[in-house]
Amino acid sequence: MAETYLTRAGHAKLQEDLKGLMKQKVQLSLDIGEAREKGDLKENAEYHSAKEKMGEVMGRIGKIQDKLQSAKIIEEMDIPKDTVAIGTTVDLEDSDGDFVEYALVGEDESDPNEGKISVQSPLGAGLLGRKSKETVEIQLPNGPRTFKILKVARTV
Repeated sequence: MAETYLTRAGHAKLQEDLKGLMKQKVQLSLDIGEAREKGDLKENAEYHSAKEKMGEVMGRIGKIQDKLQSAKIIEEMDIPKDTVAIGTTVDLEDSDGDFVEYALVGEDESDPNEGKISVQSPLGAGLLGRKSKETVEIQLPNGPRTFKILKVARTV
């Protein structure tokens, strides 16, 4: 089972999602019971629909439980100072002179529009282990790009 890296907020969100799915599971169980009482199950659309939804919910519950079980909380990790790692924010200058800032997070919390990139992404993986003031060439999907790491700071 692969480790899942989460912030405390991301962990709490997964727990809330799990609670909601558990409530949905209980309701679907009741719906299946009611539909079963209506007789012939072969032609009972409500029954088949509820069973299908139950399968989806159970799959999502399983995935979330696996993630929570293997979760590593970023705030509790020993992150080296001035080294790019999960749980750090990196200020970069690209070869065009543009400046960007990214927080490196686990795959489940990645949101590039909010400046959060996964350590599994090409850019995130290329930055891991690098130090402040280093220049690095990273192979991105649209070709190689050069970045200068201006600053590395702990995010959390």
